[in-house]
Amino acid sequence: MDSKPAEPDPTQSDSSAEDAAQLERRRIDQIREPEFLADLSDISVKELRTRRDLADTVETELSYYRRLLHGRMDLLAFEQRRRRGEETRSLIDALPEILTGRDKTGGAKGRHLSTELPYLPVKGKRHLDRILGNDLMIRMSEMTEEELSEAATELTELEAEISGLRQEVQGVLDRVQTAVIARYKNDLGDPALRPS
Repeated sequence: MDSKPAEPDPTQSDSSAEDAAQLERRRIDQIREPEFLADLSDISVKELRTRRDLADTVETELSYYRRLLHGRMDLLAFEQRRRRGEETRSLIDALPEILTGRDKTGGAKGRHLSTELPYLPVKGKRHLDRILGNDLMIRMSEMTEEELSEAATELTELEAEISGLRQEVQGVLDRVQTAVIARYKNDLGDPALRPS
């Protein structure tokens, strides 16, 4: 089982893009299936590593999407504060601070922050793609208070959904990693760990 899909072809057709989307959905579904964790003590070390790598890849993708959502949420929150008179800076002036996270109290929290740009399917996460791919940031200054509020609510709900999935995948990843370590300790499955 290959844990990482091939890089996308820029010339691929809509049909092949949809195939990639189907593959992506199957990957997250596969991780969430009970069978993914049911036989960890029986499968080979190679299969354990494959499952670990798959879970790690999907967790990286979810983390990346989550950070994109946080950026949009922070920008919307700044615009709302600016309209309430709580901010005197322009969005352009505050943008570097917002994007580096210094505009938030308490600093960044998280299990793991990867600098790797993950492979993401061309299509498939339609609800997420619609929010991240629309012209929200371009037209934000022209939006009404109601539109800003609706957009903020939608982003918050989607972030909660993505965060929930990410935590679920992290739990799976931790269990598989624990199984890998246990196998090395108990079975000395890695030749490097065998006594000379």
